[in-house]
Amino acid sequence: MPVKILLIRLRLIGDVVFTTPAIRAVRRAFPDASITYLVEEHAAAVVRGNPHIDHLMEIERASGWRRVIQDLTVAQQLRHQRFDIVVDFHGGPRGSFLAWASGAKVRLGYEVKGRSWMYTTSVARPRELRPRHSVENQWDLLPYLSPALAGSPDRTIDRTEMAEDPAAAARVAQRLQDAGVSAAHRLIVIHVSAGNPFRRWPAGHFESLAVQLGAADPVRRIILTSGPSEVQAARQIADRARERLGVGSDTVLAGQEFTLTELRSLVARAALFIGGDSGPLHVASTTDVPIVGLYGPTLPVRSAPWRPEALVTEAVELTDLPCRPCDQRQCEPGDFRCLTTVSPDVVSQAAERALWRAARNRGPM
Repeated sequence: MPVKILLIRLRLIGDVVFTTPAIRAVRRAFPDASITYLVEEHAAAVVRGNPHIDHLMEIERASGWRRVIQDLTVAQQLRHQRFDIVVDFHGGPRGSFLAWASGAKVRLGYEVKGRSWMYTTSVARPRELRPRHSVENQWDLLPYLSPALAGSPDRTIDRTEMAEDPAAAARVAQRLQDAGVSAAHRLIVIHVSAGNPFRRWPAGHFESLAVQLGAADPVRRIILTSGPSEVQAARQIADRARERLGVGSDTVLAGQEFTLTELRSLVARAALFIGGDSGPLHVASTTDVPIVGLYGPTLPVRSAPWRPEALVTEAVELTDLPCRPCDQRQCEPGDFRCLTTVSPDVVSQAAERALWRAARNRGPM
């Protein structure tokens, strides 16, 4: 019988993306194993279709008594499957409980006060905000799974990945065609929202950025994407940017909401992606598109795209603020200055630099 391995990372989108190098490594160390990945529905698209996973378990993010009932049901399902090994990359109460409830003989997780007993092996994870990438933090668990996984992850061999959905790609192609965007245009995707106010760049800054990038090259098309709660805001930004660019301008577009798989396909077609440290940036990192990331309370050394160094990545951050990084519970100065004082000019310059570097890497056509 093949070894049965359960990997747990329930959320968030970016954190699930950051487990994909480990998924690949586990498959490499256990080529004949049956690997199951447990994730909440909101982030499941990241690993749906992952070639290194045999089974995907998607669960709802419930609350209250519904959550208790659901967790007991899931626990029963996990125990019935008789996993040999469980690796809990999450470390939250729900992940710890489900790892323990699986009944696996080997259960790997992080040292967490009050929950370490749920694992057969717990690995230290300092609580301070260390300047160390999240992929490396998650990799700390793997040597206890197999000696073959000792050492550090390699950005080229073990990069983040997300499978492209052909149906999503077809939908995106049709939407671009309907919007008048052709292969002759250079598409720049700007994601204008973030679920966390600490990571949200001001709307006026996005507007000015779109105007600067659109005015610099007539073959560019700027498409503004957003989360579900900010679709209207993205449209307003696009409307104001078009007004500033001139009557009848079709340079700046506001896309309707995209699913994660559609966003991945859209970004893969682009010449550049710009966005804050949130899920869409990490989805973009699974493609080869040049990226400009905006970092406020977080550090790029911890959450920048994890992919080959040859791929163009620019990080925009303020390095002279003593309050960075922070735990994103309370803004010490009170004005979110780590992002609000980052000017559109600085981001525009980073964008132009990324486009230039990408063109140089491609060489003469």
